Amino acid sequence: MIRRLAALLALLLLAACTGGGDGTRAAPTADVQGDIVVAGGRDVTGKNGIRQQLIDAWNRQQERDGTGYRARLVELPGSADEQRSQLLGALQSGSASYDVVILDVTWVPEFAAAGLVRPLPGEVLDTDVVESVAGTARWDGEVYAVPFNSDVGLLYYRRDHLRDGGVQRTDLRGGLDWRELEAMADSLDENPPEGYEKGWTTQLAAYEGRTVNAVEAFASAVPGLALTDADGHYDATVEELTEGIAELRRRTQAPYLLQDAVHSDEAASLGDFAEGRTAFLRHWPYAYFTLHQTLTADRLGVAPLPGRAVLGGQNLAVTGASKRPGKAQELIRYLTGKESERCLLDAGFAATRTSAYTDDAVRCAVPAASPSLSGESADRTPRDAAGRPAYARSILLPALQDAVHRPRTASYGAFTQTFTGRLGALFGDSPPGDAALAASLDEALRKALPD
Repeated sequence: MIRRLAALLALLLLAACTGGGDGTRAAPTADVQGDIVVAGGRDVTGKNGIRQQLIDAWNRQQERDGTGYRARLVELPGSADEQRSQLLGALQSGSASYDVVILDVTWVPEFAAAGLVRPLPGEVLDTDVVESVAGTARWDGEVYAVPFNSDVGLLYYRRDHLRDGGVQRTDLRGGLDWRELEAMADSLDENPPEGYEKGWTTQLAAYEGRTVNAVEAFASAVPGLALTDADGHYDATVEELTEGIAELRRRTQAPYLLQDAVHSDEAASLGDFAEGRTAFLRHWPYAYFTLHQTLTADRLGVAPLPGRAVLGGQNLAVTGASKRPGKAQELIRYLTGKESERCLLDAGFAATRTSAYTDDAVRCAVPAASPSLSGESADRTPRDAAGRPAYARSILLPALQDAVHRPRTASYGAFTQTFTGRLGALFGDSPPGDAALAASLDEALRKALPD
C-alpha cells in the first residue's frame, strides 16, 4: 500500500510540474488514429533488422484491414544508459509522442513507479513465456510490460585454439566450471596457439557490462543473493559482498583475463576474441550469429556460462501519455506473439517464448533478416532441422530458464552507478582488500537505495 501511494504521489507531482497540458496528461478513452511510435535502442540484427521487418508486416496487415493505423520505429542513439536517460526525459517532459517504449528489463520498475508506463492486463503473460523472463515484466503486483526479446550470458570458445594448444576436450556443450576453464588456460599458456594471449575476455569497462559481470560472480559465490528484496530495498550483508568480491577478483585478475577486458565493452571484447587473442569469451546470444559469419563451426563453440548467468533483454510497454493505448497493446501482442518470437530467434535474438524453441509447428511468417553486423549478407549460422540456430534448444533455452535477475528496484539507475563505480577500485593500480571494498560498497548501496 505504501509503495502504491508513493507511485501515485509521484505521478501527481509529475503532472503538476508539467501543468497537465503536455505529453504526460491522461490519455483519452478512445484511441486517436495515427502513427503508433515505438521508441528503443538499436536493433542488433542490423539495418532493416527483424524488429523493423515485424513492424512492416503489422503495417501491411493494417493497410489490408483499412484501420488507419501505422507503427513507426524510432531507434535511439547511444549506450543503454544514454537511451534510458533519453526515454526518461522525453516521457517526463512530454517532448516526444511515444506510444510504445522498448525498455531494458532492469528499467521496468523505475518507469512503472513513476507512472510513465501503463499497467497491462495480466493475461498478456501467458504460460508460454519463459518463467524467468516473465518476472521482468512485473512490478508491485502489476504487469507493466511484455517481454520482447531476451538475453543471457553465454560462454563462447575457440575450438581451434583448444586443439592447437593440446587440450583434449574441445566440445564443451555439456558445460564446465571456472576451475576447468582455468586449467585449460594453463594448458594453452604452455603451448600457445598463434595469436593467443590470455584465457578469456569479457566486458568490464565502467558501464552496465561491469555490473552484469559482477552480479554473475556475486550470484555464483552466494547462492540466492539478490542484493534487493521484493520491494526493491537493499538486502545484503558485508559478509555476502565480501564473498562476491572475492569471486569477482578471482575471475578478473591475472593470469587468466586479457588485460584489455578492464576497458572493454561488447564490441571490443567480441573483436578480441574473433582475432584469436583469447580462447574464451563471455557474451550475449547475438554474438553467435556475428561470430559465425567469420568463424566456422569447427573453430567456434558455445556453452553455458560457468556459474550463474545474468538475464538481460528488452520488454515492450505502453506509455502513460499514449493517445492510442488500445491499438498500442494490439501491436505489442503481435510483436510478442508465437510467430514473431520465432522470427526473433531465427534472426539472432533470444526468444521469450518456450514454443519458439520447442514447437516445430511454430514458424516465422516474416522472412527473418540475417545479421548484418559483419557486413556479410550470407547466413553462415549453424541451424537445426527446423531452421532454428543449432544451439537454441539445448543451450540457450536452459540458460534463460536458469538465469538470475539483476536487482529489481525503482532506483536501478542509482544502484548500477554505485555498484559499477565502487567496484572500479578492484581494477585500479592498488586495489583494496575484499573486506575493505565490501564495507565501502555496503555503505554506498545503503545510501543509494531506499530502505
